[in-house]
Amino acid sequence: MGLLIGLIPALGWGFQSIVMQKVGGKFTNKVMGMVIGTTIMAIIIFMFHRPVVTADLLWGSILCGVFWSIGQILQVKSFDLLDISMAMPISTGEQLVGASLFGAIVFHEWTSGWQYVLGIASLIIIIIGIWLTTFQESKVNKNKNVKSGVIILTVSSLGFVGYALLPQIFNLNGWDVLMPQAIAMLISTSILVAFQKDNQMFGKKTFQNLLTGACFAAANLAILFSNAMNGVVVGWTLSQLNVVVATVGGLLILHEHKTKKELKFTLFGLSLVVLGAIMIGVTKQ
Repeated sequence: MGLLIGLIPALGWGFQSIVMQKVGGKFTNKVMGMVIGTTIMAIIIFMFHRPVVTADLLWGSILCGVFWSIGQILQVKSFDLLDISMAMPISTGEQLVGASLFGAIVFHEWTSGWQYVLGIASLIIIIIGIWLTTFQESKVNKNKNVKSGVIILTVSSLGFVGYALLPQIFNLNGWDVLMPQAIAMLISTSILVAFQKDNQMFGKKTFQNLLTGACFAAANLAILFSNAMNGVVVGWTLSQLNVVVATVGGLLILHEHKTKKELKFTLFGLSLVVLGAIMIGVTKQ
């Protein structure tokens, strides 16, 4: 049962990008639908679990919400330039590298020699994997999009790294942070989207994208159960399989076209990102 629960975050976060691309709409519709769906789920959970409000909880949740909004909006914008099967391995890999370096340097998560050796090796493997997934056989009119997409994803990943690490900085409980964080996400996302021209933030496609929010919220909830049942190391490592779901889903469900050579590079690069994630998981023991 623990293993099955542990796979739900991978499925939820993996299908999140697939669902939003199938539903369609402007990137503003996609992020607003996601954040509204997430807030609805948080309200339901709040009815059963009401945290003690502290200054750390409020400030940590607000900052988490802002960083998530920046990360999510830019990631979704990158989908206009890159296929899901290219964007998600890059995004996941960059987040793994950023979070691992921050954890090792600031939180001193690597304390022994073997952790440094394995950790640095895993980061090198992930970086090589990211580079392989960007390979394109036909470079006409594509290089510019790839470069722009990677830049956007890099800034997005910084936002996601902040979102992932802030609860640890403020020493927050995952259950306590759900509701205030969701409110901060909703407010900050709404403000950022409101500045976009013709944002259609409450259009039809926004409400259709509530399904995207359901995927994200289900994964967020499941990771809390998974960490409790499997331990943080196993739970975290299993959740990283979302990149496999998203990449394969992009190829099979969204029918993203790649030449045979591009497909080989993508799948090999993806396998390296997953291998690196597993190795990082081992360093957390």
